[in-house]
Amino acid sequence: MAPITSASLQKIPLSYASCSLGCRPSDTLPRKLEAISKAGFISIELSFPDIVEYGAQTMGHPIAPENFPDLVTTAAQIRKLCDANALTIMMLQPFANFEGWPNGSPEREDAFRRARGWIEIMKVVGTDLLQVGATDTPETKITTTRETIVSDLRELGGMLAKHNFRLAYENWCWSTHAPGWKDVWEIVRDINLPNVGLCLDTFQTAGSEWGDPTTSSGLIENVSKDELRKRFDASMEELATTVPADKIYLLQISDAYKVAKPLEDRSIAGLRPRGRWSHDFRPMPYDGGSLPIEDVAKAVLRTGFRGWFSMEIFDAGPEGKGKKYELDDFAKKAMESMQKLLKNCATD
Repeated sequence: MAPITSASLQKIPLSYASCSLGCRPSDTLPRKLEAISKAGFISIELSFPDIVEYGAQTMGHPIAPENFPDLVTTAAQIRKLCDANALTIMMLQPFANFEGWPNGSPEREDAFRRARGWIEIMKVVGTDLLQVGATDTPETKITTTRETIVSDLRELGGMLAKHNFRLAYENWCWSTHAPGWKDVWEIVRDINLPNVGLCLDTFQTAGSEWGDPTTSSGLIENVSKDELRKRFDASMEELATTVPADKIYLLQISDAYKVAKPLEDRSIAGLRPRGRWSHDFRPMPYDGGSLPIEDVAKAVLRTGFRGWFSMEIFDAGPEGKGKKYELDDFAKKAMESMQKLLKNCATD
């Protein structure tokens, strides 16, 4: 396994998810990009909702998420904004609920129609990477057999390969069939395509194997804390020793608050507790979170990975009620926390 030297960490390229900044209507995409660039990040993850929102602002009317002609036009304008701020677009995200739909179903047809539209956006913005989140559609609606999941994603990987594009598959800790890093790794391994790899995430990994927003402790409570630590350490060791570095395309960075009042252990408006936790309770590192995110980052780095670290945070405060801040200050603080994380991961 690769040592984690300070010198090697200085070469890691740093990105910022466009959806992870802004708390007021005046925090427009152009302002966000300016703040991200000024803070020293060199690239962004472009969020699909940001395209929809910016298109509505520039065109003067709402844009439906399936209106790809208008979205492609908007995406071209966003690329110019990024160029003006010396930012590249590292990835388009988050492509969701793609895999597992029954053959011939309207949902499956829609999934592939969306994929074709997103590919057109990728061409225009100049990114070669599509993030796909492990579906959180209820098991009553999709097929969760590994064979089906692998087959669907292999087909999407083939569609992307025709354009020299890649697929970054991410475990969402509330996913129906792949909440953990090992789940998505085994799927990517079985897909066995050179352009299909992993989007790993400090929150999603620690949030599936360590934290639980429905308990008073904020921890998984079906085992003792000692046993929880033992299992988590063993999982991080397995990640570090089994996942090839070249199959990791990026590591997203965020922490999570121990919520002030445990979330109800049921779906609300179709979103599971960990999904609600992800949506509002994810600060940047060293800003009040409680997950062992350094352990996750170190495990990923021990594979030899030295690719993108990308800040992706959703910080509505410890109670999830909202948080006010200035864009430039917040983006600068995010860079400082990213640098602190890298420094703390070094072993020399």
